[in-house]
Amino acid sequence: MYEIVSKEVLNEAVELMEIHAPYVARKCEAGQFIIVRVDEEGERIPLTIADYDREKETVQIIYQVVGYSTQLLSKLQVGDSVHDFVGPLGQPAPLHKLDHVIGIAGGVGAAPLYPQLRKLHEMGVKVDVIIGGRSKDFVILEDKFREFCNNVYIATDDGSKGTKGFVTTVLTDLIDKGEKFDEVIAIGPLIMMKNVVNITKPLNIPTSVSLNPIMIDGTGMCGGCRVTVGGETKFACVDGPDFDGFEVDFDECIKRQGLFKQEEKVESDHKCKIGRG
Repeated sequence: MYEIVSKEVLNEAVELMEIHAPYVARKCEAGQFIIVRVDEEGERIPLTIADYDREKETVQIIYQVVGYSTQLLSKLQVGDSVHDFVGPLGQPAPLHKLDHVIGIAGGVGAAPLYPQLRKLHEMGVKVDVIIGGRSKDFVILEDKFREFCNNVYIATDDGSKGTKGFVTTVLTDLIDKGEKFDEVIAIGPLIMMKNVVNITKPLNIPTSVSLNPIMIDGTGMCGGCRVTVGGETKFACVDGPDFDGFEVDFDECIKRQGLFKQEEKVESDHKCKIGRG
């Protein structure tokens, strides 16, 4: 069992938990993820590692309360435990020693982006970030990014904070003003990452994206997380989750992501049957 050592409500839909998970904390790197089960009957939920502390042996996860399982997770408090906390899974993010990198986060995409930009900063890279949200209440981790980012830009759909518009609005403005970036790291909704690539690809600005397709076992065996990258089939759980954005077939990813919308409406009756005869 993995004890919850701290919990924070970031906004009405997003929460942060710090979990005591010694092995994961000892081995994990920026870009990797874990799979959590709330209880013995629960489904497997893949969540990005938002932060970790090797000395405290803890790992932080940030999740959006949208379905049955995340609602169960949300009900747990400090002192409670989750049944499984498996990881680290996936490949560490491919981070490079460059001069200037900008990260772009859409919603909870700020969670996986944070450790990547912090690691780049530790490598001596100048890092900026654009954080997007529906409104100011949905802009998360701003203060943590400000600890090491040279510039923190905010974009909100309703204009309640920062630029009114999308993260791509800010990116376009910066490029038009002459800002030069050696790489862009975009993490968020698929349509957001696709639109970022639509801007960066014609300008040949290398762009990394993080894919979060349907995932079950996290070991590449179920095939649920398959994506097409560079014309080849890849599995996000073992080959990713970070890929070259220029090579990703976003239209296919978006289509596959919507395959089980109807089933998700009845998730309250879900019982995980993996491993049972």
